Amino acid sequence: MIAPYASDISREQFEKILPLLQSVRKRTKPTTVDLYEVFCTILYLLRSGCQWRILSKDFPEWHTVHSYFAKWSELDQDGTSVLERAIKKSGWRGPRETEAQRHADASDRGCAAREAHGYSR
Repeated sequence: MIAPYASDISREQFEKILPLLQSVRKRTKPTTVDLYEVFCTILYLLRSGCQWRILSKDFPEWHTVHSYFAKWSELDQDGTSVLERAIKKSGWRGPRETEAQRHADASDRGCAAREAHGYSR
């Protein structure tokens, strides 16, 4: 990555979660991408709501990031993913709600209220 983004965590924070993230990886071939950059890209995607294919050239290839995202997002027996645990352990504050999400939530609340009062769509 060229410039730090507001969604990034520090390298020190990342070192605390690196063993957790590496525990998912199968040891078949050497890693060719910096996992710090991959993780920070995922945080950027979560914060911004950006689409995978339109990631800036500052980030690793979108399909590489997506591959790690898919591996890290698989649920374990407890119903949590490695990605969730890593984000929580890193102290990251989470994504901000986008305007589209706020609008959809308000619309859903309005529909639920109308249905509760006996009105249909």
